[in-house]
Amino acid sequence: MTASPISDRLSDVEGQVEDGRSKIDWAFEHMPIVQSLRADFEADQPFDSYTIGMALHVEAKTAALVEALAAGGAEIAITGCNPLSTHDDVSAALDDHDAITSYAEHGVDEAGYYDAIEAVIAQEPDVTVDDGGDLVFRIHQEHPDLIDSIIGGSEETTTGVHRLRSMDADGALEYPVFAVNDTPMKRLFDNVHGTGEASLSSIAMTTNLSWAGKTVVVAGYGQCGRGVAKKAAGQNASVVVTEIDPRQALEAHMEGYEVLPMAEASAKGDVFITVIP
Repeated sequence: MTASPISDRLSDVEGQVEDGRSKIDWAFEHMPIVQSLRADFEADQPFDSYTIGMALHVEAKTAALVEALAAGGAEIAITGCNPLSTHDDVSAALDDHDAITSYAEHGVDEAGYYDAIEAVIAQEPDVTVDDGGDLVFRIHQEHPDLIDSIIGGSEETTTGVHRLRSMDADGALEYPVFAVNDTPMKRLFDNVHGTGEASLSSIAMTTNLSWAGKTVVVAGYGQCGRGVAKKAAGQNASVVVTEIDPRQALEAHMEGYEVLPMAEASAKGDVFITVIP
């Protein structure tokens, strides 16, 4: 079973499209690199006749990139990589684009999540753009007949890259996938700064919490953990790091953070943030 486009499932589609369009346009105005890329794509049409299948966090910044690819001639089918991060108004605005079909919907259950991935796969993409590896894994598991027609793909996250490298080690990854997570720009801007800012702002908005004077326990001191610790300290929280890798634990210590086993840190913390490598 495959999902229908988001516009077929929403009430007040016109209002949702209008709200989503405002968010996308605002984000695009603050993304000069994407603006430059879009101008180049419009001129050169590098994706003409190609279909791109995507499973990403469907929000305004993502949408600005998706529309830049569409401006380059691509036909795009997109769904969410996490039902809780999808913005329905942004998804509806994307679906309103002539070259884009969006199946992403906020809050769908597991069956609905995979139905939407199946809908993207049904468009027989030439290229995949994934976050977490579910799209690529599903193609390999359920639709091996499509693999020969896929040129390649990209994977954004640490989790997805680890997953695909495991497939590759087993000889199961059948087409090339670019590990976006390994690029210096992704690690700096997204892992360190993006994850740090987004984690703290989301917790603060949800709980109405002030960070000043709180003790924040950061479990894991990889790229993302560094960002969370740095942003928390910058808002006058006391930061305790737990880390099983001795080199990363030493790095946290040398950065001025208290480093403890979780059994001890759990008695001190007000907020606990678990961060993958």
